[in-house]
Amino acid sequence: MTTEKRREREVEEMKELILSAASDIIASEGFDKLSIRKIAKKIEYSPSIIYHYFDDKEEILNVVIQRGYKKIVSAVSSMKIEGSVPEEKLVQMTQNYIKVALSMPEEFMAAQLNQSKVALKHTSSLFKGASKEKPALSALYQCLKEMYKDKDVDENTIELTAQMIVVSTLGLIFKIIIEKDISDEQRDNLISFYSNEIVLRMANGNRLN
Repeated sequence: MTTEKRREREVEEMKELILSAASDIIASEGFDKLSIRKIAKKIEYSPSIIYHYFDDKEEILNVVIQRGYKKIVSAVSSMKIEGSVPEEKLVQMTQNYIKVALSMPEEFMAAQLNQSKVALKHTSSLFKGASKEKPALSALYQCLKEMYKDKDVDENTIELTAQMIVVSTLGLIFKIIIEKDISDEQRDNLISFYSNEIVLRMANGNRLN
């Protein structure tokens, strides 16, 4: 391995160490409590070292949130559900979204409840036109559009439907995270009933008009 390659690897390893520490702090204390000093203390380096790898705390936050968001996007646009009929795809997308969120509960809650510009850049989804800018919402929008292909449903209605599904799904995720004593069986029952009954009813309402 050349000196240059070794240096590149060392830089990436240090960045990962910093980001991992930041994620841990966010998960346990929330976004607002994250600081360069806390990260430095956790990785046992001086704060000045961190500035060799990141410009500031905001850049670190941005990378951490981007990574979490990519997991969500990957879940709702998984190749495993390609080719399914729209209804099956919608159910699978919803379940994938919930399961990924529940796999990182503290990080997910911290991001969704944070009102900073950095967080909202990634988590906001209720503004008009969001389905064209947000990959996860766009995947849901396209699935609904496929469901309505034989009906005269306008784009605004499709986007609003997608946004309402996202909002209600967030509500279920939050409650499951907060009510920590829910059994695995009950959690699975809630997710199954919600995705197969509630979400499909919300989506199918526009096809009955």
